[in-house]
Amino acid sequence: MDLKEIQNLIKFVANSGVAEVKLEMDDVKITIRTTLEGNVTETTYVQQMPAQAALPQAVAPVQVAPAAVPAEAPAAENANYVTIKSPIIGTFYRKPSPDKPMFVEVGKSIAKGDVLCVIEAMKLFNEIESEVSGKIVKVLVDDMSPVEFDQPLFLVDPS
Repeated sequence: MDLKEIQNLIKFVANSGVAEVKLEMDDVKITIRTTLEGNVTETTYVQQMPAQAALPQAVAPVQVAPAAVPAEAPAAENANYVTIKSPIIGTFYRKPSPDKPMFVEVGKSIAKGDVLCVIEAMKLFNEIESEVSGKIVKVLVDDMSPVEFDQPLFLVDPS
């Protein structure tokens, strides 16, 4: 995919009213996020290339994904924590309903089988239960956010 095609894709997404577009081809991954007004707020472009190949000139004006490299640093400091991941694709909710308190908070002790959150998929609300006992160290997803399969949701200190 060349620079002209990427620029045309960005213009198309900005004018279409779509909030987010992800495109994955053989060695290229592109994510474009827009605001409600149609302005492009973030464009992520990642291209996997052979080690001896140089970066093409077409990549220069496009932002390269910053999450690709720093992902290893947090993994090292979180090595002693258990990561609870999403078993399904859907919308993540920290509360059973808008007027109820959150299932868990950072610092709260949990037991195996405790409900941590709800993920809505196709109008079905699936309770996600803890597979370990411990203390919630960090909530990795914002309430009412879309989540992918196997996306980390919580960090738990099992000690």
